[in-house]
Amino acid sequence: MRLSFLALFVASAAAYAAGKPPTFDPARLSAEDRVLSSDAFEGRGPASPGEEKTVAYVVAQMKAAGLQPGGDRKNGKRAWTQAVPLGRFQIQGAMDMKINAGGSTQSLTQGQEIAVRAAMNGDKSVAIQDAPLVFVGYGIKAPERNWDDFKGVDLHGKIAVVLINDPDFESGAGDFGGKAMTYYGRWTYKFEEAARQGAVGMLIVHETEPASYGWATVKNSNTSIMFDIVRAAPAAVHPAMEAWIQRDLAVDLCKRAGLDFEALKRQAQTRDFHPTVLTGITLSAHYAVAAQVITSHNIIGRLPGRKYPNENVVYSAHWDHFGIGEPDAKGDRIYNGAVDNATGTAALIEMARAFAHRPRPERSILFLNVTAEERGLLGSEYYAANPVYPLSTTVGMINMDALDTGGPARNFTISGSAKLDLLDDLIATAKSYGQVYSPDPHPEAGHFFRSDHFPMAKRGVPAISFGSGNDWLAGGVQAGEANAETYTREHYHQPSDEWQASWPFTGMAHDLQMLYSLGNQLANSRQWPNWSADSEFRATRDASAADRH
Repeated sequence: MRLSFLALFVASAAAYAAGKPPTFDPARLSAEDRVLSSDAFEGRGPASPGEEKTVAYVVAQMKAAGLQPGGDRKNGKRAWTQAVPLGRFQIQGAMDMKINAGGSTQSLTQGQEIAVRAAMNGDKSVAIQDAPLVFVGYGIKAPERNWDDFKGVDLHGKIAVVLINDPDFESGAGDFGGKAMTYYGRWTYKFEEAARQGAVGMLIVHETEPASYGWATVKNSNTSIMFDIVRAAPAAVHPAMEAWIQRDLAVDLCKRAGLDFEALKRQAQTRDFHPTVLTGITLSAHYAVAAQVITSHNIIGRLPGRKYPNENVVYSAHWDHFGIGEPDAKGDRIYNGAVDNATGTAALIEMARAFAHRPRPERSILFLNVTAEERGLLGSEYYAANPVYPLSTTVGMINMDALDTGGPARNFTISGSAKLDLLDDLIATAKSYGQVYSPDPHPEAGHFFRSDHFPMAKRGVPAISFGSGNDWLAGGVQAGEANAETYTREHYHQPSDEWQASWPFTGMAHDLQMLYSLGNQLANSRQWPNWSADSEFRATRDASAADRH
């Protein structure tokens, strides 16, 4: 079976060679990934020396490839960047975090039992004294599903305790689509709902499987500098305290309140769940927050179309990672982000080079390298809310995030389970490259809401985030899944996500041929992809149909 597929793979490659498709050099991809993830770039944190180096490097590569600047207009000319104003928030000095239970006091240590995010509600300090804790299940209010985890509770002055993911996660069936996470399962939604409910804070209980990552990822992602878009009313979407707690602490708190954590979880999976006060348990938190508005940048290169320059096919990737943060067990403080997402940025550069060195397509090609993805898709959210080029005439978006640095796979995937013409086109294109589509192998992880295509998708633009396949030519699904699990457990959002000389990058090079072909077909056609008829994004796209001809 392996030999027959390999024969097909070689044959398809030979067939495409006859048509002279662009090829992607694994050595170039490796070299660019090595530069971008080197210690010299300091983890590519927004509004840092690492950002300055990253922007300078990517712009230089785009210039060398032959692109034109596609960002903001300055003095009548396009710049290479789009300015992205962001709020920057950092906990200052010592933190005083205590649990009071029946007269006994327990101090909580940042990064150990709890991971507290710097307050983004507009306050310069957090001062919470003996706030009661209330368990509110999954923290969901979904009228269209007749679901309300906040029945009759007044959370003003209180701290909500919630589970991560959806009520369906444990059983795989129910009102929230089974194992596939909905947006209600995302931590971003839960914090926003806490603010809408008037809670002074929220504690999300971390469990590895429903979160889809371990505590190390939670700690590293939430205890460093926080960023947010600049909001007129930040307290409307941010409670004063946003934090995660370890499962063991949640179990212990429930026990002290005379409750059973597992029994509460089972109740929370039903529509009849009611909020439950953790009687006798309160939390106090005191710490200062330094807040300022900074300017980060999206990088935008463009190849104007020769016939329809006002219609844009978008390739995207995020350039940022976590910069310099808390040290790991080895004392390493630089979060290099070699896979996440130096791979996508290197792929974007090489995709630009491929298009620029071939006949100019009829439609324009936009190469969008966004900032602050790791802080909540902020760069892509800013672009989608303030598009440099109209979204109504944006043909589609192909996002590249955390691509596989290994060898070729028999398959590919996309983040989530959305249905759209763009995916159908990619499936058809992939057949010519000997690859087949496999649905997202971990829909419960909510990847659809965790990549930069999402801000465009929710505004109607057909958008996908490409995922490398897990059925490797060398080792099959077992090897591919083992690699993904090891990366998530040991390297994801950790300083150890570093470039390795042993990475061949041959699978990525092959995948980029396929993604080039998809974009090239779109750029040389009159096709306007759309979402499926039953998609929640279809109506938004259809509302702008008159702009497309």
